[in-house]
Amino acid sequence: MHTPDLVFRGRRLTSDRALVMAIINRTPDSFYDNGATFEEAPAQAAIRRAHAEGADLIDIGGVPAGKGPEVSAAEEIRRVVPTVEWAREHFPDLVISVDTYRAEVADAVCRAGADLVNDNWAAIEPEILDVAAEHGAGYICSHTNGLVPRTEALRPVYDDVVAAVVEGTTALAERALAAGVPREGIMIDPCIDFGKNSYQSLELLRHVDALVATGWPVLMALSNKDVIGETLDLPVGERVIGTLAATAVSALHGAAMFRAHQVRETRQVAEMVASIIGTRPPANVVRSV
Repeated sequence: MHTPDLVFRGRRLTSDRALVMAIINRTPDSFYDNGATFEEAPAQAAIRRAHAEGADLIDIGGVPAGKGPEVSAAEEIRRVVPTVEWAREHFPDLVISVDTYRAEVADAVCRAGADLVNDNWAAIEPEILDVAAEHGAGYICSHTNGLVPRTEALRPVYDDVVAAVVEGTTALAERALAAGVPREGIMIDPCIDFGKNSYQSLELLRHVDALVATGWPVLMALSNKDVIGETLDLPVGERVIGTLAATAVSALHGAAMFRAHQVRETRQVAEMVASIIGTRPPANVVRSV
């Protein structure tokens, strides 16, 4: 299964394997790294490292997904825009995504050079679609089952979680397209753990093929999340193997991109799966040939 070409503000990503999006957190309270890249210098070092390890794009975020102190739009811009500007200057060909749900922030980061708006909260600010369209940026369509940003669902109930996610993400993709977002820059994200418990997230992981069958490229953001921790009964720092297992299954079923903390390992999984499927040739065959 060949990964579809994606184009973000003229930057085309073509690959014979699933793509890797490196996570760069400009927050002091991320669930995974607890502020390791909150300051500008460590963030820049993380971008250099992600690029060297084979990231196809980076995703910079200034507000954690979970509960915590309020982060104003002005503070989010202060955190993220300088990092975007630096990355654009030093890596002119790298695709830059920004994780934000605010239209004002999306506009600021696109003006600074970002190519993709990764909106985890399903256009809760509808104007964000117009911002992406105005800049010719890509847009990621998420499913959160109506959650307010930075909140968690209490006992979420679905008749069919897979059908609900397919319906919600594809409807948002059509809205983005109608707003003028370029079709080659639109992706869908089931938002594992957002508005879902671990049973429901596992159900989605079993049916990635149903998301792929919509025709919209699928982003999977599952790196070190609670579904991995609760399934294996492991703390955040011990979820890499489970994450990579879920990555392999999702790649086998056609996911186009993975948002990842571990870039090198995720890329190796994507390459191995692609070679098993047959879209990617082995890199160096010398034995018995």
